[in-house]
Amino acid sequence: MVLYVKIFMKRYTSSKHKWIFRARFRRHAFGWRSQPAIKRIKEAVSEIKKAARKDPVLGGEGGVLFLEKISPAVEQVDSSSGAIGAAVNGAIDTLVPVIARAPAEDKLRDKWLERLWLAVEADDIPYIEMLPNYWGELCVAPERASRWADEFIDAVRLTWGAGPGMGTYFKGTSACLSALLKAGRNSEIMALLELATYKFWHDREWGVKALLAMGKKAEALRFAEDSRGRNEPDFMISEVCEEILLTSGMAEEAYNRYAVEANQKNTYLATFRAIIKKYPNKKPVDILKDLVAGTPGYEGKWFVAARSAGLYDEAIDLANRTPCEPKTLNRAARDMAETEPRFAVEAGVAALRWLVDGYGYEISDLDVLEAYDYTMKAAENAGCKSETLERIRELVAGENLEDLFVTGILGGELGLK
Repeated sequence: MVLYVKIFMKRYTSSKHKWIFRARFRRHAFGWRSQPAIKRIKEAVSEIKKAARKDPVLGGEGGVLFLEKISPAVEQVDSSSGAIGAAVNGAIDTLVPVIARAPAEDKLRDKWLERLWLAVEADDIPYIEMLPNYWGELCVAPERASRWADEFIDAVRLTWGAGPGMGTYFKGTSACLSALLKAGRNSEIMALLELATYKFWHDREWGVKALLAMGKKAEALRFAEDSRGRNEPDFMISEVCEEILLTSGMAEEAYNRYAVEANQKNTYLATFRAIIKKYPNKKPVDILKDLVAGTPGYEGKWFVAARSAGLYDEAIDLANRTPCEPKTLNRAARDMAETEPRFAVEAGVAALRWLVDGYGYEISDLDVLEAYDYTMKAAENAGCKSETLERIRELVAGENLEDLFVTGILGGELGLK
């Protein structure tokens, strides 16, 4: 009797719970600006996660409700920057596990999936187009995934069998492949992909996953490599290939073939750190050399990466080979003036060199003064103040810019006026 009461109360609580985000995500609730919508998305995800910690089923219900309401709510938001799309994708990444982990009864989970699929079908912009990729995970049980795969598979066969130029598209393609994978019907995935008119990586990555699930790593690697082509995301393919080799204990081959392309990040430093993390047996200096060799003409861009690894000699060499942002060099001279004064001196002199040559983004008088001050402070700590001052004087005296920008700021200090 007690157990029955608990189950009843849980169902009642889940159905009667008042979600704060619900009222905020009405159809066309947001105008064209993306930031208010992004803020509300973050708040909604936080609310759902908080609820899930106390009641996982309630959290799952909140996740489903959010995914039902998000597309109509942000339909009018300007998506040109990609910010709103990224926010929605991030929400999907977070909420899918919340829904999948919820200990929901079979009838309730079936109802969730039906609601989610209706949301996918109604998603015209689209904003939740990533959701079908998680369909197998959302199904939870292989048997349920198999039933959903059967619902989709004939439509996928019909779509891919239409032939080139027919312009057919089915939203359930990735959902079908995801469900087949969850159901363990891996050979059917491979057979289905044989029907595809074009080799789209978005589809063929499921073939790689199916082959890996069957323990066929070598075939999976070949299948992934065969997926390359015009307009296909080579870096994604390389990332998958790299992972296959790494999990096969073939780290050296993975590094030589895929490390650089598979780990391209938003900054040079992030790329360097990503590779170091994956290949702890490789010396950072060797990784740096390989990265520099692969980007001729951009050696100065690797200065921060070299500095972060304590490769100070290499960092200064890179900073002097091709233009390096003076503000970045200034920060290095400032931060290392006491701990590594010799390095700081060289960073400061390099900053002044590029300033004299006219490089730098939105440079002001303050940047020039800071370069000089940080360099001289480091020189004092290193015991080379007089020779550093002479180096700077010679450097500034050679300025040939029409406005003599640096000379005008430091000329009096250096005795050049």
